[in-house]
Amino acid sequence: MLVNPTFADAETYVRDAKEAALPLGLEIHAVKASTVDDFDPAFAALAQQKVDALLLANDALFTGERRKLIALAARYAIPAVYFWREFAVDGGLMSYSSSLAQAYRQVGIYTGKILNGAKPADLPVVQPTKFEFVINLRTAKTLGLTFPPGLLAIADEVIE
Repeated sequence: MLVNPTFADAETYVRDAKEAALPLGLEIHAVKASTVDDFDPAFAALAQQKVDALLLANDALFTGERRKLIALAARYAIPAVYFWREFAVDGGLMSYSSSLAQAYRQVGIYTGKILNGAKPADLPVVQPTKFEFVINLRTAKTLGLTFPPGLLAIADEVIE
């Protein structure tokens, strides 16, 4: 798992991932990168550890440098799961995330309510209800991976 240690929730992300992996018999190793200069050594460490896959923790640094991260995953042939759809669209293997379009709609709804006089403190907290699972088959082919038909069937988008 790649995390930015300067992000406030980094430890929570790692702890939650480790708890989720435990019943599956999987082990999570956290590799840290807090600057772009840390990316190359982080991927070299992942390759040296011969990891089976990479999970990126959600972080603004990673979002802004997504193309570099996708290129490094390709260079080191590490299958990676990303936190926004745009990573898979740009060549990452797969992504699973809440829908940004739905989140933006919710922002518009909240803005409308506030502009019509609602107090922000009185509005309920809304959790995402729509999630997007995207698989990039071109990247899978490059990595020599195949996906079972059942997994492809439940994907919201399959990039061929």
